[in-house]
Amino acid sequence: MVWDVDDTLFDYTTADREGMRAHLAVEGLLGGYDSPEQALVRWREVTDRQWARFSAGEVSFEGQRRDRVRVFLEQELPDAEADAWFRRYIAHYEAAWSLFPDVLPALDALAASHRHSVLSNSSLTVQEHKLRTLGVRDRFESVLCAAELGVSKPEAGAFLAACEALGLPPHQVAYVGDHPEIDGRGAAEAGLLSVWIDRGGVYAQGTDGVVAHRISTLAELPALVRTDTRFGAPSTFG
Repeated sequence: MVWDVDDTLFDYTTADREGMRAHLAVEGLLGGYDSPEQALVRWREVTDRQWARFSAGEVSFEGQRRDRVRVFLEQELPDAEADAWFRRYIAHYEAAWSLFPDVLPALDALAASHRHSVLSNSSLTVQEHKLRTLGVRDRFESVLCAAELGVSKPEAGAFLAACEALGLPPHQVAYVGDHPEIDGRGAAEAGLLSVWIDRGGVYAQGTDGVVAHRISTLAELPALVRTDTRFGAPSTFG
């Protein structure tokens, strides 16, 4: 079984929101906005835009971080200053890290029956540190990330690399992620059992006809992967 990290295992949205709120307050930057929420919406828009550039191979992982700062502040900062600003944000962000409450029960329930790996569109430096800090790194045989792989989800090559790391063909691997296109459609089109966790109904539109399974909590996952019969027989997903 292969897992996404951010907003699947790790409550990224809450940590990013609370971390940036604290950071902007300390930096004295909230005064330029009508409300903290307006500032956070702008940060999210900038982040999504720069992350899309990284996913498309237009900029390095470090470059997208620096550009997030420059665009958000509307300043042409040198690399060192942009890096320093981002590091100050990271300190507040990490203070807000947590797993979703359904993660450990799901991992425990599947520990004896499934092998586990991680596939993320981030970097190994970031996600290895995150998983160790959250106390779950030893739950996963391998951690693969786009920055090192050179290919990002939803490209099939990213999912196939995760299958190769487990030594299993795609049809024997389940993938769990939170984004209907990047995770859900990408995994399904690469031939994996695609499980889209839609926490709180964030997305108004799903990917009907492509995503094999849509769940709202990981409590649904153990029964799902043990009973899936896409191929007319009980599954043996890894």
